[in-house]
Order: sequence, then C-alpha cells, then structure tokens
Amino acid sequence: MKYISTCLLLFLLANFASAQSIGLPFSRYYSSQEYQGGIQNYAITQNAAGLLYVANNYGLIEYDGTTWRRYALPSGAKVRHVQVDASGAIYVSGQGDFGTFLPTARGQLTFESLKTELPDEIKNLEEVWKVFVTGENLFFCTYERIFVFDKNRKFQYSLESERSFESFHLSNNILLVNEIGGGLKKLQDGALVSLTNQGFFGNHLVTGILQMGLNSYLVFTRDNGLFTMNGGLVEPWESLGNLTINAALMLRNGTIAIATQLQGLLLVDTNGKVLMKLNNDNGLNNNSIVSLFEDLSGNLWLGHNNGITMVQLSLPFTRINQFSGLTGTGYHATFFNNKFYYGTNNGVYVQENGNNGLSQISLIKNSTGQAYQIKAIQNHLLIAHNDGAFMIEGNSAKRIEGPGGVWNFQTLRGRQDLILVGSYNGLHLFQIDGANIRYLRQIKGFNESSRIIEQDDKGNIWVAHGYKGLFRIQLDTQLESATVTYFGQESGLPTNILNNVWRINNRLVFTTQAGIFRYNEIENKFERDDFFSPYFEPEFLAHYLVEDQMGNIYFIGETETGVLEKKVDGSYTKHFQVFNKLLPILNDDLQNISTIQGNEVLFGANEGFIRFSLNENTYQPSAFPTLIRAVYITGATDSLIFGGNKYPINTQSQNGILKIPYKKANIRFESSNPVPNNEKDLRFQYWLEGLEPGYGDWIEKREKAYTNLREGNYTFHAKSKNLYGEISEVASYSFEILPPWYRSKAAYFVYFLILVLVTYLIYRIIEKRYQKKEQLIKSASTKVIQEKDTELKNTQAQFEKLKTEKLKQEIQLKDKELAAATMHLITKNGFIDHMRNNLNAITKKSKNQEVKNEIQKVIKNIERNFSGDQDWEQFEIHFDQVHGDFMSRFKKEYSSLSPQEIKLSAYLRMNLSTKEIAYLMNISIRGVEIARYRLRKKLNLERSDNLQEYILKF
Repeated sequence: MKYISTCLLLFLLANFASAQSIGLPFSRYYSSQEYQGGIQNYAITQNAAGLLYVANNYGLIEYDGTTWRRYALPSGAKVRHVQVDASGAIYVSGQGDFGTFLPTARGQLTFESLKTELPDEIKNLEEVWKVFVTGENLFFCTYERIFVFDKNRKFQYSLESERSFESFHLSNNILLVNEIGGGLKKLQDGALVSLTNQGFFGNHLVTGILQMGLNSYLVFTRDNGLFTMNGGLVEPWESLGNLTINAALMLRNGTIAIATQLQGLLLVDTNGKVLMKLNNDNGLNNNSIVSLFEDLSGNLWLGHNNGITMVQLSLPFTRINQFSGLTGTGYHATFFNNKFYYGTNNGVYVQENGNNGLSQISLIKNSTGQAYQIKAIQNHLLIAHNDGAFMIEGNSAKRIEGPGGVWNFQTLRGRQDLILVGSYNGLHLFQIDGANIRYLRQIKGFNESSRIIEQDDKGNIWVAHGYKGLFRIQLDTQLESATVTYFGQESGLPTNILNNVWRINNRLVFTTQAGIFRYNEIENKFERDDFFSPYFEPEFLAHYLVEDQMGNIYFIGETETGVLEKKVDGSYTKHFQVFNKLLPILNDDLQNISTIQGNEVLFGANEGFIRFSLNENTYQPSAFPTLIRAVYITGATDSLIFGGNKYPINTQSQNGILKIPYKKANIRFESSNPVPNNEKDLRFQYWLEGLEPGYGDWIEKREKAYTNLREGNYTFHAKSKNLYGEISEVASYSFEILPPWYRSKAAYFVYFLILVLVTYLIYRIIEKRYQKKEQLIKSASTKVIQEKDTELKNTQAQFEKLKTEKLKQEIQLKDKELAAATMHLITKNGFIDHMRNNLNAITKKSKNQEVKNEIQKVIKNIERNFSGDQDWEQFEIHFDQVHGDFMSRFKKEYSSLSPQEIKLSAYLRMNLSTKEIAYLMNISIRGVEIARYRLRKKLNLERSDNLQEYILKF
C-alpha cells in the first residue's frame, strides 16, 4: 500500500507538473515563397489520405508532406474557404464563384463550377465566403444568400438574409449564422431560427462558435471578447485581455485554440486558463493568424496573413531554447525548490514555476561559461563548471575554492558530509559544513579526467575515461590516497574507448562499443548484462543511461534514443520510435538526460533542451498511405501523364491504365507521404513489377526513373517509411508500354503472313531445287540407267547377237544337219530311185523269170519302204528347231492337211526346188505341181498369192 500510495502521489505530481508544461512545441513555418502562393491563407483542411488543402488568395494550395501545388480558379480569383467531403471531393468558395475540384482520369484536379446550377435570377454573385459540408447537404454562403445543395451537388433552395449575413459557422453539423441586427440563428427545417431572444450578437462580429454541451455554446467575437450562450441566456466568459480574435477551434484533447490578429496563438482550457502563448517573441514568424486547423496527426496549422505555421502539439516534446529566453547548448538541468535550472555552455539559467505559471527564464549571475552539471546535495545547489565548483545562492552563483574544471558531484558513499568531485585532473573531496561547502583535498594516486564516476555498494569508485578505459579506485581509511585498478580489453572489455559506467536498478552497468556489460567480481572480469538483452541488440552502443524516480530507464544510443518504461509488475516497455525526431538535434558533444521529476526528463540539445513527459506520450503518428504524386514521360521536355489525384486514393481502374508508345518508354515517378515536417526523414522502396524481381533498398530519393522499357504490362509499386519506422500502405500505378510498330500485333500478323509466304517461297525454292536436283539426279540416274540400259542393251544386243550368232550357228548347224539330212534323203532317195531304175532295167533285160520275180519283189519292197523311212522323223525334229515349230503350228492351223502336204509345206519352207521336192517325195515333177495346186486349195490362197511366200512368212 505504501508503494502504491507513493506511486499515486508521484503520478499526481507528474500530472500537476505537466499542466505547468515548460518549453514550446516543435513548429515549422512555411513562407509564401515556399508554398508558392499568396500571402493570405483563409482556411485549411485535409482529406483522409493526409493531403492538406489551403484556401489562398492565389487559389487552392495542396500540400502532400513534401511539395506544394497551386490550382487556380478559372477567373484567377481568391479562394475564400475550402472543405473536403468523405469521398475526397474538394469544395471551394471564392470571389464570384463556387464549386468543386475533382480529379480527371489522369489525376489532375480541375474546377467544376456549381454556380451554373443556380436559377438565373440569383447567379450574379460577389464574394462566396464559406462552404460547409455535412452528410446530407452542401452550404455555400454569401452575405446576401445561403445556397443549399444536396450531397449529389444538386441545388435545393436558397435562404435570403433580411438585412445581411455577417459570419457563418458549422457546429455539430448544424449551420449557424450571425445576421447583422438579427443575431445568431441556426438552420432548422429549411428556415433560420434565432438562438437568442434579444438578438444579442446582432452588433458583434462573431468569429467562432464552439459547442460545449447540449444547447450550450462558447461564442468568440472579434472585438468584444468571449461569451457563453446557454439556451437563450448570454453571459461574458473569462477575460483573456484585449484580443482581436479571428478564429477559434476546439482541439481533440479539449484545449481551445484562439487565433488573434496581433497577439498570435493562445491555447486555453475550458475554464479559460491560458496554457500557452505563441507569438513573435517565442517562435511564431507572424502574430496575425487568420485560420486554424487540427490535422489527423494532431498538428495545429495556422494560416497567417503571410505564411503558414504547423505547430506539433501532439508530440510529447517541447523545446526550451532561444525563443524561451535560453541560449546555448544544453548540458544538464535540474528541478529544485520549485525552480527549473538549465546548464548550458553559456551559463546557468533559472525559471520559476509559480502560482501564476512559469516565469521568464533568466541567467544566474556569475555563472557565465560552460556548465556541466547542476546538482542538489543536502539543500545545496551546486554547479560543476569549466571554471570550477559553484554554489547557487538566490539568483547568483558563488565559486567554491578548489580546482578548476569540474565535471560532477556525488556524495561519498558512507560519508554524507563529504562530496566526491570529478575534475579535469582527478578526484577531489569537498566537505559540507552547515550552510557552507569547503574544499578539502585532491585524492592522491589518480590524476585522470573523471567526467563519468559512480560508486558501487562496497564504496569503490569507478571512473570511465573516454579513450583509456575503466578505473576502479579504492580509497584508504584516511581518504587521502587511492589504489587504482585498471580494466581494459584483457578484462573482457571489447575496447578501451567509449566505455561508461552508470547506476541502474541500484547496481552498476557498463556500456561499451559491443553492448552493455556488468562486472563479475568473483572472476574479476566483465560479461554481457542479460538484463538488457530483450530491449537492445547485442552490439548496441549506449552513450548515456539514466534512471528516473519512477524506475524508468532513459537512454541515448548511437542509432536510437528512448525510454524503457517500468510497469507495475516490474517489466519494461520500450519506447523509441517517437524519439527518432530528437536524434539529429541532441547535444553531440556530451550527451545528457536530466531527470526533472517522475516521468519527466530534459534532453540536452544543440540548442537548449528538449522536455519529454512519459505521461504525455500518447502520440500515434497517422498511418498515411504512400502517394504516387506524379508520373512523367521523360525526354527533351517532361510530359505529365498522371497528376497524383485519385478518389479513392491509390486506386486505378482497368480503363485508367495508360498505354505509352514504345518510343516514349522513358518514365519517371514521384512519390510522397503526407506525414508533415517529415520530408527529410522519409525513405522509399520501389519496385517495377514486370522488370524487377522485387523491392530495392530504402533510399531518400522520392523519385524513380526508368528508361528504354520494352513493351509489356508494368505495375510500379512504392512504399515509404517515416521517421518513426512505420511502413506505409503501398501505392501502385499500372501502365502498358506499347510495342514498336515493328513488334505490334499488326506487325506480327504481317510477319506471320510474310513468314508463311517466305516459308512457302522457301519451300517452293527448296522444292524446285529439290526437283531440279531430283531431276538432275533422275537425269543422271536416267543417264546412268540409259547408259546402263544402253550398256545392258548393248550387252543384251551383244548377248542377243551372240545368242543370235549362236542360234544362227546352231541354225546353220541345224541347217547344215537338215541340209545334210535332206541331201542324205535326196541322195538316198536318188540312190534308191537309181537302184530301182537299175533293177527295173535288169528286170527288163533279164530272161530269167525267177530272177525277174525276185527283182520285182525287191523293187516292191523298196517302193513299200521308201515313204516310211525313219529319217523323216529325224528331219522333222531338226526342221522345227530351225523354223520355230513351223510343223506344229502349221499342223495346228491346218489340221486337214495330209502328211504328204505337210511334207510339201516343209520342203517349200526350205525353199527347195520342185525337182528336189520330187526326189524327196518320190514323185514326179508333175506330181509335185499337182500337190502344190492341192495345197493352195486347202490353204484357201488366192490366185495371186504366192504359195511359197505364204509358207515362208507363216
């Protein structure tokens, strides 16, 4: 319970302290030259993607977190007011016109006037001062009339003023107007209904109306102060002085922002207490504020009569610098006796936290010069200074006799009356003597610079030297001399440089270039401290560690800064992303974090200090999407093909895919992220799908160019990472590179036809060549065949010739044999005939009848055997062989022929004479002729036909 009570008390104190917040918020001023517009900025708004729009006297100004763009009305007139609806449509009102800016298919904003929707009799307009957007209606306001449109931008009706409208306001989607002489009225059921019975504000210019409750309003007038209006009752509110109020805005945290004409910005609570003033004296470039807007990230935008300022109220940081009255680089600070003390290289400054708030910061007398530490010890406030040790008394610093160049103070462990002092040349002892502090002596045996010192539970003094290593010092019992033990790399330290020692969780920890270590007394060496392993990388280099009264551990590292917030259960939560903003502006000489009170610290900065309150660390950076803000076709002159505006954001229809000619396939993309005041810290990753395998490295350049792209479909992807390490939603843009004419579909079709034709021609040529070759081969073959055939024919001819010759020879031989046989027959028949004739002669001469009879028998026997001679058969065989089976064919053709006629035909075939035939047939010549005659008859020959020729041809 005691622990919980203590925590609760500290928490309440912290809340009280935060209510009395010190320092000024971070801010950024944009001049008219920077946003390239007119000096006056009448209204500011923002769309869901984070794009900021400003009604400017040069037109509509657009800001994407990196660049500014300006869009003019067709007439070039001023834009008086701007609002954005849920779809992203931008509504503007201006001189003589009103309407909406909408993106074209190529993402370029163009103005579409809605004045054309009005009836002709009320189209003649002068100034259209305000435009308001609700879920159901659009209101465009002039001093004479209010034009009411529905959400589809169709004109519904108009309301005419009885006298003249003077100001217009929208509260909780209700249109409120102040009419000269008529007072405040609200639009209800198509008519204006008075809010006050007396028309109280009829002669006051109302510049702001904030709804505080049901039928309860806080009304701001330009010159007559502030009023509460509850029902019909109007009463003055808290007086804030003589202010000229131009606008008022209720912030999301309940704070009221008031824009003034001459005194800058006031932030007040709902009780009228001033929480902060920002003006020319403490950071604003211009005291005249015309318009107010709180963006999605909690930043407050101020539209000046000349320029624009962004105030980062949502950050848990405030700055204490020259605008607060503090000069120099911050080294150390403390909170003592309800006063803040700031030590810089110019001296020590003080600021009192009184009942009326924070006082002006002033310099402590006699403290001029480099101050390293301000520390309260037993109700004494001491300054460790370049010139030595000082003690603050009242509003002045008094030097304490002793060494020059003092780094720090610590109460010596076990001796509350002694102060251990680290100096440029070793350790010294001071003694507290009542109201005074006096110098005792320097501790002998150690003369090294002792900027960082800590004491362990045994009273050993540890000194960290920036480039020599660590020293452990044990004092003798008289506290006069020291026994020094040196620790370097041989003791487990990674190097001898950048080693420091700190007291965290009531024990010593040692930070090195290779991480955070602890000392193992048993083994007398350093080893890695596992306590920090869940929160830091093993090689994390910490330059500074400090623990506040609540047990939170703040750190400054080489790559990150932050706090390990201690939870009730003793665990820690690491916060570091929000601190990334501090890294480039922290003191890079001697890093320092000063604990002021529970959950509140001051970081030493290059200019003064930066206050951080863990209680106020509710900042959540808006996760704005990456935006592709422009796409150009590059060349001798760049050509814009996409202007970066799409609704919904980062969408692209299939019909919206641009087709780019091949000869213009050089393209450049510009990207952004609308996180304000972050342009120097944005990092981008790009990927051209269709060309690259994936995203590249994170780079600072917000543009990416590609040249000589081949034909095909591409999608460009861009994603961004802000200062806080958050990776935003990816933006994509698809496009198509058309092929060159010689690689187009038509060309490929022609190529196909040409290919078919060429293939056909080649085929024909090859075929002709083949045919020609085939013909040649065929000719050659034919020639060869012919030659072979000729050769064969010759061979055959020769063979036939040889065969013929052989046949001839055989025929000749047969003929010879036949002739010989024939001659033999003829000779034989002749001989027989001669013998018969001789026998007949003998018979005639012989007288012997018996001899005659015998001779007659012989003659008859000769005649009887003469025709049946065996030689005829032999003759017939030879004859057929010589004359091609003449006998067989002739017998087959003329089967009626007698053997004698066959023989006659054979003899005629042999071209024998009649006489020879007569011999062979053993008949007379006359018998041969008769036989010839009969044969002609049987052969059916004509008279003119030659029998022998016929037989020779058969």
